[in-house]
Amino acid sequence: MGQELIKRSKHAVTPLWSTTVLRDEPALVTAVHADYIKANARVITLNNYSATPIRLGANGLANEFESLHLAAIEAARLSIAQTQPQHPVRVAGCLPPLVSSYHASDVPSEDACLTDYRALVAAQISGVDLFLCETLTTVREVETATTAGVESGKPVWVGMTVDDQDGTRLRSGESLANAVAAAKACGAAAVLINCSWPEAITQGLPVLAASGLPFGGYANGFTNAASLVAGSTVAGLAVRRDLDPEAYAKHAMGWVAMGARIVGGCCEVGPAHISHLSECLDQAGYALTAAL
Repeated sequence: MGQELIKRSKHAVTPLWSTTVLRDEPALVTAVHADYIKANARVITLNNYSATPIRLGANGLANEFESLHLAAIEAARLSIAQTQPQHPVRVAGCLPPLVSSYHASDVPSEDACLTDYRALVAAQISGVDLFLCETLTTVREVETATTAGVESGKPVWVGMTVDDQDGTRLRSGESLANAVAAAKACGAAAVLINCSWPEAITQGLPVLAASGLPFGGYANGFTNAASLVAGSTVAGLAVRRDLDPEAYAKHAMGWVAMGARIVGGCCEVGPAHISHLSECLDQAGYALTAAL
């Protein structure tokens, strides 16, 4: 979502980028959702990744927490109404890193994480079908985000980001196996690896498979996401040139061959990638569904 908004917006990127566009250009958010639906996506995720209590508070927008999440829900639901897809589409609420992506040292205390994740769940629960924890870097985030999501009574899919050079470890250096075990113990319905190199996802999938839970992955297209400085923008990150729709689909189809039941795309994976992946899945005889 964020990278697609960069390509479509006329405004300069900000540290609260996706939130800025949601406030100032909500029609763009709806349009991006709609393009993914037209590409045959079965799950779309709320555009609230940067709208956490801590990040909004640091930027003087704490009083807009509720309204921004309602706007994110409206944009997602409106995209479904406008496209009127012939296939079912579920809306996933987003439980993201609370302060910054990829930086374990920025993760708040356990109590603070649980408080803020519960606030995020409460702000989104009215408009979502499931919760998607995304880009979690530490076991602490996994435990608290999953717990808050499960308390809602809705399914919770837990996405963790791994070291691009070692897909068996979180970016914090902690064991992916320990994170997966924590997610399962807290009631996760599925475990995923996201916002990492596709090659790293391939490395880590056997760890997810060992959990016995439905699993999968959705990669980013950055050369080095971990180089993102906290509080900066993604505009400075370099993009890989070897992950066009065909190349990306080869990775994702490999995950499916390994047993993955959930595949998609993160940063720099656009509607064209999802459309081609959908075609590949169809040609291989896989049935697409909005549910596990």
